[in-house]
Amino acid sequence: MNKKKMIAYFTGAAMLAGTLTGCTVGGTKNAEPVTLTVWTYYSGEQLDAFNDLVNSFNDSVGKEKNIIVESSSQGSVNELETNVMDAAEEKVGASDMPNIFSAYADTAYKLDEMGELVDLSGYLTDEEKDAYIDAYLKEGDFSGDGSIKIFPVAKSTELLFLNKTDWQKFADATGATEADLETVEGLVETAEKYYNWTDEQTEEPDDGKALFGRDAMANYMLVGARQLGGNLFEVENGKMKLNFDKDVVRKLWDNYYVPYVKGYFAASGRFRSDDIKTGNILAYAGSTSSATFFPKQVMTSETESHDIELEVLPAPEFADGEKWAVQQGAGMVVTKGSEDEIKASVEFLKWITEPENNTGFSVGSGYLPVTKEATDMVEIRKSGTELSKSMDDILTKAVETINNNELYTTPSFKGAQDSRALLEYEMNDLADADRQTVEERISEGESMEEAVADFVSDDYFDSWYEEILTKLQACED
Repeated sequence: MNKKKMIAYFTGAAMLAGTLTGCTVGGTKNAEPVTLTVWTYYSGEQLDAFNDLVNSFNDSVGKEKNIIVESSSQGSVNELETNVMDAAEEKVGASDMPNIFSAYADTAYKLDEMGELVDLSGYLTDEEKDAYIDAYLKEGDFSGDGSIKIFPVAKSTELLFLNKTDWQKFADATGATEADLETVEGLVETAEKYYNWTDEQTEEPDDGKALFGRDAMANYMLVGARQLGGNLFEVENGKMKLNFDKDVVRKLWDNYYVPYVKGYFAASGRFRSDDIKTGNILAYAGSTSSATFFPKQVMTSETESHDIELEVLPAPEFADGEKWAVQQGAGMVVTKGSEDEIKASVEFLKWITEPENNTGFSVGSGYLPVTKEATDMVEIRKSGTELSKSMDDILTKAVETINNNELYTTPSFKGAQDSRALLEYEMNDLADADRQTVEERISEGESMEEAVADFVSDDYFDSWYEEILTKLQACED
C-alpha cells in the first residue's frame, strides 16, 4: 500500500471512529492537516512566482482550513511526465503519486485512461465554472460531457520576440520594418533579405546569418494548418482522423524547411532564447512564458557582449489566412485520493486562480490569467502588482492575440503524444541535417543554388511527405 493509500485508509478509519476535531475541509473535521503534494515543471522566475503563491496560500486560507501545500519542481516537462508515469505504475524507487501535478492534455489523457484522475466538474458550481474562459475548461473535457480533468491555472499563446537593438541596424540599412514580420510570407522574405545583408558584411560568399527561429514546430504545423483552412487532427470518440492535406503541408514546408536549409532560419541552442543570446538569430516565435528567459545581452564571444532591448510583436500569421492562434500552457490535474484530499486540492486550485492571485502569477511568469475577469489589461494594471514595461508589452500582445483569434489546442486522443512528436521533429530535424550538408557543400565551393538544389525539389518534398504520412497514419490505429 503506497503512502497516499495509507493516508486515505487511516483518515477514513478515523472519520468512522468519530475522533477527529479541528478545522474543516469541505465539511469534514480533521485533527491533522491535509497535506497536498504538487509537482510542476516550472523553473526560474516562473517557479519563484508559483512558490510565492503556495506560501501565501499556506499562510492564509491553508491555515484557516487546515491545508498544507508542498510544491516541488520535477525539472523539465518530460522529466515531470516520466516521474508521474513511474509513480502511477508504482515502479520500484518511484515517489508516491502527487495529489496535483502540471499536465498537458496528452499526458492527462494517458493518466485518465489509467483511472488516475479526478473529474472536478462536480466540485465547482455553475457560477464558478462560468468565471473561467470556456476554451480553457474544454481542454480537459475528454469525454465531451462537461467533465473537467484539467484545471486551468495559467495559459499562454505565442508571440514574436525580437532583438530590437540589432534589428534596428539592419532596418536602418535596408528599410525593413516590423510590419514586414506580421505574416509568415513577409517573415520569410525579410529573413532572406537579412541573410543577404549579413552575407555582404564579409568576404566569404554565402555565409549570411539567420534571422528567425521557432520554439515549437508542432504549433507551427497545427495552427498554421488551421490558418490555411485545414485541420490536421480531427477527433471523434477519442479516435483521431488524419487530414494531412498535401497542399497545406507543402505551404508549411515552403515557409519553414526551405528557408531553413537556405540559412534564413536556424535552431541550434536548446531553446531559441539561447540562440538570441549567442547572436545566431534576431527573433523567434515562442510562448509568452518564454519571455522571462529572453536575454538582456548578446554574447558574441567569451570576452565580447552588448546589451539588447526586447521588442514584442504578434506571432506571424499566414497572409489572408483564418484567424487562429495557439492555446498552450499546462493545467493542473488532481489524482485519486481521499475525499478530503480532493476537496482540499480544489480549494487550492480555486484560490490560486482567483483574479488577484492569478494576476500576480501572470505578471511574474509571462503566463496569462485564466478567468474572464482577470484576462483584461485594465484589470491587470489595476491589480497593484508591479508591472515592468516589457511584461506589460508581453501581456498586452498576448491578451490581444487571445481576444482576436480562435484558440487551438491539440485535441486529446490515443496516440496524441506520438502524433505531436512527429510534427515537432520530423521537418525540423530533417531541415537541420540538410542545412549542415548545404554548409559543407558551400565550403567545398558550391554556390547556394547548387548546394540546396537537391533539397528544394518537388521530388524531395514528395518523398518526405509520404514518409511522415505513413508514420502519422500509424497513430490512427
